[in-house]
Amino acid sequence: MKKLVDLFVAGGPVMWPILVLSVVGLGILVWKAFEFRAGRRNARGLAIVSTIITAEPMLGILGTVTGIIQTFGALNGSGGAANPLAATAGIGEALVTTAAGLVASLILILPYNIIDSRLDEDGE
Repeated sequence: MKKLVDLFVAGGPVMWPILVLSVVGLGILVWKAFEFRAGRRNARGLAIVSTIITAEPMLGILGTVTGIIQTFGALNGSGGAANPLAATAGIGEALVTTAAGLVASLILILPYNIIDSRLDEDGE
């Protein structure tokens, strides 16, 4: 668990919106699964999940950009002295946020597509 928290912190501030969107998306999908089991089938809430699935990789890319900016800032250094150790933190942030955005989106896309395809089948 500590390693997961360390990884989250290494991803920088963009990890927070990725986490919040993941929790919201999973919550909606669990709610939709319960509705399906109860026989209530509608598309309400699925547009939000679709938007989250699209937004999470973009947030990962945003984290990549902020990490690269941090890396270049560290390489430029204050007073012209480059700090290669500080540059690695920016590269780490870039990689972690990219992976987090992709993984979060992939976790949501399978159940989303299952629910969406069942709604399509019911509509025919």
